[in-house]
Amino acid sequence: MTTSTVPAATVEEAFAAFYEQVVSRLHAVAEDAARGGLDAAIDLVVASIRRGGVLQAFGTGHSQAFAMEIAGRAGGFIPTTAMALRDVVLHGSRETSALTGSTLERDASVVDELFALTPADPADVFLIASNSGVNGSVVGVALRAKADGHPVIAVTSLEHTNAVTPELPGGIGVGAVSSLTAAYIAQLITIGAAARIAALGETPPIYLSANIPGGDDHNHALEARYGDRIRRTA
Repeated sequence: MTTSTVPAATVEEAFAAFYEQVVSRLHAVAEDAARGGLDAAIDLVVASIRRGGVLQAFGTGHSQAFAMEIAGRAGGFIPTTAMALRDVVLHGSRETSALTGSTLERDASVVDELFALTPADPADVFLIASNSGVNGSVVGVALRAKADGHPVIAVTSLEHTNAVTPELPGGIGVGAVSSLTAAYIAQLITIGAAARIAALGETPPIYLSANIPGGDDHNHALEARYGDRIRRTA
């Protein structure tokens, strides 16, 4: 039996190329944010939180990572919920087989079930991430949220560049960047909104790490203000 390995120089070159792809994209996002490109989204988040609203985050596939950056993590806002397709199994009546493959992700009919399981207040804002922006469930959630009168913030790639320029011999594309840029955007929105709330002389409702003294007490006290409007699952 023979095996082949990628030469060390090729691995190093691939790492360097990927690094350049990531840095260039993050730099572009940072420049856009500095020019005010995220201001409208930040304003919607600030307005929602000050009205007692909850940030409803949604994404499918790897875009679920965006929702996880927004909802329920240390350094992020407490009034947040991550909507997920698995909710129709965990909290609804669908069988676990519904989660097999990508059928549910493309099924717009799941939207009504998701909204029935997600108590939404008129003050809530929806943050929806999708690299392609075309899957039925994602488009359906955005349209339903708008129809119900909620502001919608969409994070998507107009160029649909889920993979970077080919890094390996033979034109093989490897290394996804969209998860990194989406996470960065989520954190910029969070930081920007928290800074604006603080500038208004108010204390932004931010999660403390559960690993520091008093963290759990702080978090639980603020979570209690929202009751079952926020959902935390493993």
